Amino acid sequence: MRPSFSLFDGVLGRGEVRVVTGDEAWLGALLRVEVALARVQSGLGVIPSAAAEAIALIAEPEHFDIATLAAAAAGGGNPVVPLVAALRRAVPAEVEPYVHKGATSQDIVDSAAMLVTRDALTVMLGDAGAAADSAAGLARTYRDTAMMARTLLRQARPTTFGLKAAGWMVALDEARQRLSAVRTNRLAAQFGGPAGTLSDLDGAGLAVAAGLARELDLAEPVLPWHTDRTRIAEIAGALGGLAGVCAKVARDVTLLAQDEVAEVEEGAPGGSSSMAHKRNAVAAVSAIGSAMRAPGLVASLLAAMAHEHERAAGAWHAEWLPLRDLLVSTGSAVAWLHTCLAGLRVDTARMLSQVDGDPDLGASTALVDRALAEHENGLPA
Repeated sequence: MRPSFSLFDGVLGRGEVRVVTGDEAWLGALLRVEVALARVQSGLGVIPSAAAEAIALIAEPEHFDIATLAAAAAGGGNPVVPLVAALRRAVPAEVEPYVHKGATSQDIVDSAAMLVTRDALTVMLGDAGAAADSAAGLARTYRDTAMMARTLLRQARPTTFGLKAAGWMVALDEARQRLSAVRTNRLAAQFGGPAGTLSDLDGAGLAVAAGLARELDLAEPVLPWHTDRTRIAEIAGALGGLAGVCAKVARDVTLLAQDEVAEVEEGAPGGSSSMAHKRNAVAAVSAIGSAMRAPGLVASLLAAMAHEHERAAGAWHAEWLPLRDLLVSTGSAVAWLHTCLAGLRVDTARMLSQVDGDPDLGASTALVDRALAEHENGLPA
């Protein structure tokens, strides 16, 4: 099935993150969790192995219609209710009791959210790494190129363009490192049953929870985290940080590309619908546009942390779209930034024309060398 595409996705949904967080990807992740649950329970003797095989055979995305599931989700308040009903109708009658055994809808959605998030972060980390490498290339090439530093949007003292690019690189590396740590350590399986007590599996609940985490290659939490949303908050914070870095770097490019400054230009600038002479920094502008959606989405996810008692009445539901939108907007921002930096053209003569005399730039170049050495030591891919 071809991923859906909206009118604004070419600008605000650039790159692969939009695809790996789309409805088709979500459906695949939900089904993957149901299959993993059945396989783990089969291995522990909780359900027959034939039942797990039958569930795996039918739990393929092409067997289900997303529009039908979406419409039916209104009846139970989430898409897992109609999905499980459809699975039970599709398997042999003797297998029906073993579908979704001991689980609650939130177990499936939260675990699927971790799988979707992991795929999205993998794409983002690649794009962020590529953008950082492009910034490193600029820092290396223009290590000694003098330009004016600007503070409070006014010319201050001489620096080098290499140092400016090194600053972009370090910020990207640090944001990427934080996101990588979240991907490695904070994406956990969810399994607690209807009230988070694991009481529906005759003493096998802890073993099933541990096995599900292993089967999905996710972290095993100490307890079910139905109403402890610190993991979602950490994902949101790391994404918001990367989006902010993308916006800062792209903003610098737009300022340096102004006609009045004209020190850099994108390799493939865009045109205007009404002014043929304009060469707009489209990649930088689009990176900013994508990134500026992130703070509100981060705030929405943090605001939704107040989950009541053992299961939330609405706060959990409020997370779904902001999480996906935040993944897409941050992924789009970093994909655009990679495009921007990879083709950036630098007018060294223009930079030098703003600098009087022959300034001592030794400290600036030493900082560039230090930053490049750190970058080359390697950060998580």
